[in-house]
Amino acid sequence: MPKKITVSLPDATLREYLQPHPDVTVLEWDLSGEAPQPSIDIVVPPYMGGWAALRGLEGVETGLVQSQSIGYDGVEEFLPSGRVMANAAGVHEASTAELTLALILASQREFPRMLKNQQEGRWESRPTASLADRRVMIVGYGGVGKAIEDRLLAFETTVTRVASKARSDARGQIHGIDELHSLLPEHDIVVVVVPLSDSTRHLIDDAFLAAMPDGALLVNVARGPVADTEALVKHTASGRIRAALDVTDPEPLPQDHALWGTPGVIISPHIGGATSAMRPRMGKLLQRQIELMLADEPPANVVIGG
Repeated sequence: MPKKITVSLPDATLREYLQPHPDVTVLEWDLSGEAPQPSIDIVVPPYMGGWAALRGLEGVETGLVQSQSIGYDGVEEFLPSGRVMANAAGVHEASTAELTLALILASQREFPRMLKNQQEGRWESRPTASLADRRVMIVGYGGVGKAIEDRLLAFETTVTRVASKARSDARGQIHGIDELHSLLPEHDIVVVVVPLSDSTRHLIDDAFLAAMPDGALLVNVARGPVADTEALVKHTASGRIRAALDVTDPEPLPQDHALWGTPGVIISPHIGGATSAMRPRMGKLLQRQIELMLADEPPANVVIGG
C-alpha cells in the first residue's frame, strides 16, 4: 500500500511550489489554536515570530518539524521533546550573502552620506573607500560564509576564512577560532556569520573590537547577541571603527538606542534571508523532504533528533 503523508503549512504561500501528489495531503496551520488533526507527518512553522509557536505541537504527533530558518538557537526551550527538526540550509545563503555585500558596499562607498545629500539637494563629489583590494575576514565558514566568500572574490578582495577548527580545502587554509585575535589587526573588513551558542555569545566584545585596525568595518549578519552591544556602542561612537549590522541585541532595536544615530553605523532590520528568493527555495526544500518521506528515506538538514 502506498505511503500517505500529511503536511501542514503556516499559510498558503508555499502551496504553489509543491507538486500535487495523490498520497500527500496539504493542510494550513500556523500552530496557533487546535491542531487540524492529531498526527501530522511534516510541520512547517511560521517563518517570523520566534520559536514560541512550537509549543503548539504539544499533544500532536509529528514526523518532521521543518524550520524555515537556518539558525535554531533557543529552539530547545519551546520544541516538545523527542521531535525531529530540520533547518532551512540552502534556502537563505544567497540572499544573506547579497545583503552582506550590499552593507559592505554601502559603508565603503558612503551611501548614507550620499542619500542624505540627495534629500537635501547637495552635490558633494569626493573619493570613497574601495572594496577592491581590501583584506576581508569571514568569521564562521558554513554555507552562508562560503556564499559570502564567493561574492567577495569577484570584487577582487583578499579573503581570510575562520572556522571553529583549523583545516584546509581546495581554496587553501581555514584558520581556527583560536587564531582570531591575532588575525583581526590585519583586516580592513570583518564579517561575522557564526551561529549563536554559548561559545559565540559576545564573541564580538571589547577585546575583539579593540584588535580591529582604525577605520575597519565590522559586519554582523549572525545573531545580535554574538556582539556585546555596550562594547559595540563604545567603539563605533568613538569613530575609530564602523559597523554594518543586520542583527542587534536587543531586537527590535529601541527607537532611542544610541546605535541608530551613530555615524559610521548602518542598520538593517534582520532581513538577511527575507527576499523574493526565499519562497521558491523553501518550497524546493519542502518538496524534497516530502519525496524523501514518501520513499522512506531520512530527511535532509536534520539538526535536532533523528
